[in-house]
Amino acid sequence: MKTVCTVGTPANEWIFFSIRARNLTFNTGTRFVAFWTLVFTKTVTGLAGEGRPVWKKDPHFSPVSETQMFLYDTFPKEFLWGVGTGAFQVEGSWREDGKGSSIWDRFIHSELRDPDSTDGDSYTLLDKDLSALDFLGVTFYQFSISWSRLFPTGVVAAPNEKGLQYYNTLIDSLLYRNIDPMVTLYHWDLPLMLQEKYGGWKNESVIDIFNDYATFCFQTFGDRVKYWITIHNPYLIAWHGYGTGIHAPGEKGKITTVYSVGHNLIKAHAKVWHNYKKHFRPYQKGMMSIVLGSHWIEPNKSEDALDISKCQQSMERVLGWFAKPIYGDGDYPEELKNKFSFLPRFTEDEKNYIKGTADFFAFSFGPNNFKPPNTLPKMGQNLSLNLREVLNWIKLEYNSPRILIAENGWFTDSHVKTDDTTAIYMMKNFINKVLQAIKHDNIDVFGYTAWSLLDGFEWQHAYNIRRGLFYVDFNSEKKERIPKSSALYYKQIIRENGFFPRESTPGLQAQFSCDFSWGITESVLKAESVASSPQFCDSSLYLWNVTGDGLLHKVKGVKLRTRPAQCTDFVSIKRQLDLLEKMKVTHYRFALDWSLILPNGDLSVVNRQVLRYYRCVVSEVLKLNVQSMVTLYYPTHAYLGLPGPLLQTGGWLNQSTAYAFQDYAALCFQELGDLVKLWITINEPNQLSNVYNRSSNDTYRAAHNLLIAHAMAWRIYDEQYRSFQYGKVSLSLHSDWAEPANPYFESHSKAASRFLQFEIGWFANPIFKTGDYPAMMREYINFKNRKGLSYSSLPSFTREEKQLVKGAADFYALNHFTTRFVIHEPQNGSQYEFDRDIQFLQDITCLSSPSRLAVVPWGVRKVLRWIKQTYGDIDIYITANGIDDQSLDNDELRNYYLGKYVQEILKAYYIDKVKIKGYYAFKLTEEKSKPRFGFFTSDSKGKPSIKFYNNLISNNGFPADYSVCRPSNQERQCSFCLFISQKKPLIFFACCLFSTLILLLTIIFFQKRKRRKRFKAKSIRCICVSF
Repeated sequence: MKTVCTVGTPANEWIFFSIRARNLTFNTGTRFVAFWTLVFTKTVTGLAGEGRPVWKKDPHFSPVSETQMFLYDTFPKEFLWGVGTGAFQVEGSWREDGKGSSIWDRFIHSELRDPDSTDGDSYTLLDKDLSALDFLGVTFYQFSISWSRLFPTGVVAAPNEKGLQYYNTLIDSLLYRNIDPMVTLYHWDLPLMLQEKYGGWKNESVIDIFNDYATFCFQTFGDRVKYWITIHNPYLIAWHGYGTGIHAPGEKGKITTVYSVGHNLIKAHAKVWHNYKKHFRPYQKGMMSIVLGSHWIEPNKSEDALDISKCQQSMERVLGWFAKPIYGDGDYPEELKNKFSFLPRFTEDEKNYIKGTADFFAFSFGPNNFKPPNTLPKMGQNLSLNLREVLNWIKLEYNSPRILIAENGWFTDSHVKTDDTTAIYMMKNFINKVLQAIKHDNIDVFGYTAWSLLDGFEWQHAYNIRRGLFYVDFNSEKKERIPKSSALYYKQIIRENGFFPRESTPGLQAQFSCDFSWGITESVLKAESVASSPQFCDSSLYLWNVTGDGLLHKVKGVKLRTRPAQCTDFVSIKRQLDLLEKMKVTHYRFALDWSLILPNGDLSVVNRQVLRYYRCVVSEVLKLNVQSMVTLYYPTHAYLGLPGPLLQTGGWLNQSTAYAFQDYAALCFQELGDLVKLWITINEPNQLSNVYNRSSNDTYRAAHNLLIAHAMAWRIYDEQYRSFQYGKVSLSLHSDWAEPANPYFESHSKAASRFLQFEIGWFANPIFKTGDYPAMMREYINFKNRKGLSYSSLPSFTREEKQLVKGAADFYALNHFTTRFVIHEPQNGSQYEFDRDIQFLQDITCLSSPSRLAVVPWGVRKVLRWIKQTYGDIDIYITANGIDDQSLDNDELRNYYLGKYVQEILKAYYIDKVKIKGYYAFKLTEEKSKPRFGFFTSDSKGKPSIKFYNNLISNNGFPADYSVCRPSNQERQCSFCLFISQKKPLIFFACCLFSTLILLLTIIFFQKRKRRKRFKAKSIRCICVSF
């Protein structure tokens, strides 16, 4: 078994990051469930409340536990894969061949007022349904029989021959294809005559009529059918048919009617089950159940017993209403009985009769169980789509029954045809949750039913949503079944009987080159203009008025000897040195503050104190044997970082800012270049679209000036400083990988390529390739202009500018954090984001951080390969890579992220031969009220991930049993010298202490010796006197 992330993984919601909300949104938080209580043998079954441990969160929860992540494994060999439909949803032909009307026929004409709509017409197009089943490769087909197609009035008499022929043909055709029929007797389409004559399920008389109908079906089809479903989702029949009125027969009755209908449905099911068990099972050998549907709910606080109790009550009111009588003790949940005094009562005989009337637990979990959300008993808690947890609740509550997922899937909007990408991700999530439940929780799930085979009538939504794996154009004559993306994906899952990783490769035991740079990144360092420890520079003597005002008072006329100012007088530098020493890195990347160095934006005023501070940082860091990579300009969304006068003249929209940046860069090269060998001019200029976003032309103009500014700074260094400073200069680009969200659609692949060109190629192409913007980028914008969808225009480079920009970098520097899954989404408007025509999608099966950064390690290897293939065999530095982790004392997510990403970077270096020169983890310290990316907290407290990164650095990767980078004698000697230089004060203090100790021992020794001599002399005198 393998647990990693895959294609295929930040939306306020479920799936889309979009300006427009598409679907229902639910709480998606994943909870780790404590199942240790299961080690005790159950002696009592069916007791309400046994499901409560599902909601108790393990205090030692690990975000990277293998039991919680996407699972790559296969289902049991005998696992059943199926697909389902409801007769009324797909059959059509409601007035043909003698079929009688159902309550839904009347309901759609009277309430939905949509008499002209048509469906997939499965009744006349059976061959097309069968071809669709062949395409999927399912092992069973769950369909329902239209009661009124067999018996138009509902009462069993002579059957409608045409209807009988249709179902016989369907069953025989399935068996011919080795597909097991799973037959539902009642899927909501009660014959209209039974509703009009008896009042439908409100009347107990319908129970016997239903039993007669079931008996006929057993007699007629039972020799070929081994799986029977009596009723599909009785909760929705009772609640929406006789309560809310949004389902047929559309009655908005009293709450007493709702529970009376539910009571009759339970008794109807039990009667049919006993009928089959007594008269048909002995020789037909079939199994029977009832499909029960439910939502799932999670507490606001997993440690709050009251919230957990409310969740338990919510589940008992929906699923427990029907499940406890059938799978429990034959009676309703106690909570339900206590809440509703009018609840119908079962006699003791009825309890015994109903209890155990199911051969397996058929469970429905889909959108119909969640909508409308205001009709659900949420009890102030949170709806959730965690199928694994509800399966665990069923296991605990009903004594580990065998479970069939009898309905599962999601929906798309009616305009979606075959590109149902949302449905793929929902299916992936649901099915993997089932696999996790089987493998990790030992839940006996033996089959899965995807819902549904083809688009059809969707109850109260009519034709406004689609749920089929196959698209049907309802207005066409042929009504072809065209496979959607979800059909292709489900077919793959069935073929492989589970999930196989396609992107990740086995772990590699190897090391980087011995001169590989291991670094840590920090953002802008706020310089101290005055030393924060000036006591050694001030020649005055002070008295501390401790008992008075508590202040220091200068003693006039007294001057002390002072020493020259030192870099370590800056407390913040001392702190940085301490943190860097703990990190054990070889390189430190930090950024200067342009607005502090040149407050006027030009060289008229230079803050020499700030420059001295930065020089101190570099020089002191060098004493730790750590090289600095200095970033000249580090803008963020919150702080553009430009000097005030430049901001007032338009910032990067004004080309003069580029010339000001050139002067600023030249000053920094002059003042710091003798100590700095790696320079970054601008950090992530391709992310400034979030700042200059008034129009796309503003965005492109600002980007153009940023490119020119970088190129001029690079030329200055190349022409004036490189010959004697021997440094390298580049700019750092945000370079997340883009993956097509839907691998079955070419438009998604094109969208992914387009994203890379708009995001990375926008800046990388002019510098590393052609001296101009990507041709694809220009062509796509021009295409949108011709269509009238955008008025954007990319600036043009002059011949001189092309020569200036092309080749203006000594290496490729990238900041990489995640992989973005993109789809093609046409958009109208003159904005940079609209010009790309893409939309991001979140794979909810992927491990992700609190800020919803998906952990997709193979993405970094892909982007590194892409850079090499696109821009040649250039040196590459990964200048920022990291993830936010909420934990302060056990940041396991960061450890996992570092290990997995560095492993993929090593593969790119070792296998793909990408010239990676260094890796810089992001970042040194976290900032208050922002995502926790730091190895240290804002108050400099270290986290456990420091040790993990230390090990990566000391091992230089993932070595086998030996390291190819053994330190030489000279290096070891230098290390000792470095230790001596670093610990001078401590060593001096130790020497003083040792000298004092020696002196003290010497004095004691001589004193003792002197005493001894005196004692001897005195003794001799005493002896002489005696004589």
